[in-house]
Amino acid sequence: MTYEEQVIQAVQKALPAVVSVVVAKNLSSLEAQGFPFFGMPQELFEESEDEIIDRLPKTEDGKIRVGGGSGFIVDPSGIILTNKHVVIDKDAEYTVIAQDEKKYSARVVARDPINDVAILKIDADNLPTLELGDSNKIALGQTVVAIGNALGEFKNTVSTGIVSGLSRLISAITDMKGNMERLRGLIQTDAAINPGNSGGPLVNLSGKVIGINSAVVFGAQNIGFAIPINKAREDLEDVKKFGHIKKPFLGVRYLMLNKAIQRKLNLITDHGCLVLREKHGHGIVKGSAADLAGIHEGDVIIEAGGTTLDEKTTLEDILDKMKIGDTLKMKVWRAGKEFGTEVKLGERS
Repeated sequence: MTYEEQVIQAVQKALPAVVSVVVAKNLSSLEAQGFPFFGMPQELFEESEDEIIDRLPKTEDGKIRVGGGSGFIVDPSGIILTNKHVVIDKDAEYTVIAQDEKKYSARVVARDPINDVAILKIDADNLPTLELGDSNKIALGQTVVAIGNALGEFKNTVSTGIVSGLSRLISAITDMKGNMERLRGLIQTDAAINPGNSGGPLVNLSGKVIGINSAVVFGAQNIGFAIPINKAREDLEDVKKFGHIKKPFLGVRYLMLNKAIQRKLNLITDHGCLVLREKHGHGIVKGSAADLAGIHEGDVIIEAGGTTLDEKTTLEDILDKMKIGDTLKMKVWRAGKEFGTEVKLGERS
């Protein structure tokens, strides 16, 4: 079989299970956020508010389309994998459009708190599915095919490339508010990935999913990233067994330190996790493992599980390898002194 025939066969095998995800909201909900002018003065616009609203893309029931992405069916009962950032808005409504153009109302079953993975469910049965491969067996240079709903408009968009890198670490914008999320352990590929491809499958020449298309570096060419499918496989197993994703939870909000932050805050160390409160929450979640272990706001966790924490290896990286109920040993700086402590990890609610 020629290379071209292999690619065509992989695409034909995968396409029936690839879906589009439409994100929509009521106009009143958007207007409450300052939409459609996002807080800008009306005088800056030549058109009236009604004229602008008339031009906005809408769903069949009149809601405003505010986003879109891709996904793929992994169970004939209607379980779908996509990216968390595609369905991050808890106030939005989600519609799945299958290859046969049938539309289904979708509910978000689970959002992975650490990885850019989400699980949707539609009410259907006997659906075509994609087989999951093993992302631990990916090799640099192997051919991959990215499939999705490019830019939210162009269905069945297919691009080919190779695996360009493994275990990549990037920071990506994950929602309309510009919030950033640290994504790690990613597959890098030169297969073209566009915003609407997010959530679609990255498949090998056997037509098995090895990743979930997730991010693209703007301003660069031929650099795209995908979440390894084995991370999503664990989430699927949790949902099927427990009804939700089970992840160990420490209960701290933190800032990763570096030399610049050390100088700015006049800290004793340039690495570790500075426990601090956010604008709308405390630095320690009440009743959490960290709270019970006596961790305080202002502490710097410099080591966890025997590993020094820095911008390349964060607390989340350590927790991602642990299980609920495990004991985590940590070294902490407080008021210029180092001490050791340990916590029994609880479950993220």
